[in-house]
Amino acid sequence: MNQAAAVTNHPVTDRVREALAVTLRGCDELIPQDAWVQKLARSEATGVPLRIKLGLDPTAPDIHIGHTVVLNKMRQLQDLGHTVIFLIGDFTSMIGDPSGRNSTRPPLTAEQIKVNAETYYKQASLVLDPAKTEIRYNSEWSDPLGARGMIQLAAKYTVARMMERDDFHKRFTTNQSISVHEFLYPLMQGYDSVALKSDLELGGTDQKFNLLMGRHLQQEYGQEPQCILTMPLLEGLDGVDKMSKSKNNYIGISEEPNTMFAKVLSISDTLMWRWYTLLSFKSEAEIAALKAEVEGGRNPKDAKVALAKEITARFHSAAAADAAEQDFNNRSKGGVPDEIPEVSLSGAPMGIGALLKAAGLAPSGSEANRLIDGGGVRVDSSVVSDKGLKLAAGTYVVQVGKRKFARVTLG
Repeated sequence: MNQAAAVTNHPVTDRVREALAVTLRGCDELIPQDAWVQKLARSEATGVPLRIKLGLDPTAPDIHIGHTVVLNKMRQLQDLGHTVIFLIGDFTSMIGDPSGRNSTRPPLTAEQIKVNAETYYKQASLVLDPAKTEIRYNSEWSDPLGARGMIQLAAKYTVARMMERDDFHKRFTTNQSISVHEFLYPLMQGYDSVALKSDLELGGTDQKFNLLMGRHLQQEYGQEPQCILTMPLLEGLDGVDKMSKSKNNYIGISEEPNTMFAKVLSISDTLMWRWYTLLSFKSEAEIAALKAEVEGGRNPKDAKVALAKEITARFHSAAAADAAEQDFNNRSKGGVPDEIPEVSLSGAPMGIGALLKAAGLAPSGSEANRLIDGGGVRVDSSVVSDKGLKLAAGTYVVQVGKRKFARVTLG
């Protein structure tokens, strides 16, 4: 059968156009767009949902909101009625993805993968609808493939095409090593699409080569090729580098509500609108209206608070988001949060530097002195300017910066 003909000859209705708009929102590329439109049209005409795949290698136990950009898109497509496949790359994790790297990444052990995978899905379920999500592990079909099957799979792609991949090309031209097993990673990721018969695969922009591999292999195996949708990499809190734990510019989706809320409020007004596009579930019309209000004179902080509450509520609850807003307002006004750590220390009188270190409010005496010099330390709401201050026995509310508090009882 002519595979191209399988996705044609269905009317493009308004609902199909709306689904296309949802697909395109915030995306980097949709390849090829006309084929995706016809897949949507066929799905509407036949009532058969499309199969939409996202593969994630559980390389770390926790994910941050940068990882949820593609999850958000999956949820949007899920809400349109399509089948979402959350693919855990337990097999491919043991190879190690070379995407964007200049050296071989050490593979994970089976034990590490199992622990990370369980945490990954639990966290992803905060975005996806678990009742409408198909969970798969690529070891299901990769392990049975065996040596014979792996060789047959490898015969379906050339070394010359593999070397067109940017990171391989750079490493080859700079005489950096490339292990043969790294060639297997994109092949195995592409084979996942064959096994799952996916209609669309999502990934970050750094995954484009691997996603295209899926299209190629599906054609090699006589299937209708999937479309691919790449999503941009989310800039972190600094608005410069992509969100990363190593850059310390991230928001973990398991962070405390108060911390999450405050971190969102710390981003720039410009970055806020990009976050709205990639992270918010508000419609584009709602976002455009809010942006127009800000451009018309409304305080941009109002929009940022709304975004902070939406994100905090998604990963915690609406009540937690409201409480986080109140906590932030209390701190901003110099007030004391309702709940702060209680610390008991002995040794009165005690110098303020030693007290900050002993109470866990500063990592060292020198850092405590630096904080005092910067005007960032308060005792009972009064700014401490004297590093030689000694506190007698009693109870004090000690504050460092805007967010660290402790009620210290000194005896």
